[in-house]
Amino acid sequence: MSATGNSLGNANRADPKSTKPWWPAAIALLAVAGLRLALPEELSAGPNWLLLAVIGAMLVPMVWARSQGSYGLNQTLGYALNGIITLDMAWSLGRLIGALPSHKQAPGDMLRSAAALWVANILVFAGWYWRLDGGGPRARELQGVHKDGAFLFPQMTLPPEVRVQMGEENWSPQFVDYLFLAFNTSTAFSPTDSPVLSRWAKVLMMIQALISFATVALLAARAVNIL
Repeated sequence: MSATGNSLGNANRADPKSTKPWWPAAIALLAVAGLRLALPEELSAGPNWLLLAVIGAMLVPMVWARSQGSYGLNQTLGYALNGIITLDMAWSLGRLIGALPSHKQAPGDMLRSAAALWVANILVFAGWYWRLDGGGPRARELQGVHKDGAFLFPQMTLPPEVRVQMGEENWSPQFVDYLFLAFNTSTAFSPTDSPVLSRWAKVLMMIQALISFATVALLAARAVNIL
């Protein structure tokens, strides 16, 4: 067997005890909570600190489950937490859009709120893509080389020998790859370098682009009104 075949074969047999970095996703969750603190009280479903408390309370059992090897529980808690954050963001955006005709908010507060929600939208959907693609982070890790998923990353299209030459024979997408994908969706309203293959991913990306468009339109409308 060639060196290329040996390298790819070893990559497919991922060490079940190894773990990929999870802390970027945790930081993204805490960043969303921090952005929530920038919103006026009337845009929040409850006190501004509530989301931070919920994230902190759920991160503890998630970290514990991961340390104990209970990746299914960790994944389930991650789905629940992402769902809570998504609903909270949608609530705040709805309240912000509803407040636009009445001019109840000061221009500066409205612009700050829309910008915070735009950034939160990127972080929230990056978390969804990271948790759902290829069965989740643990499933991708056990697979070794990422060959099948909802997104066709450029590394997946490289010939095996080229991947070995580039040192990418063990390549698997990490949170920053999904963050880049989410950022492109919110700025270009479409993926740029990674075609979308799965129907669920297409639906999520449409929702993310719609939220981004709504916040950008809100910013533009308020800016025109100020001028």
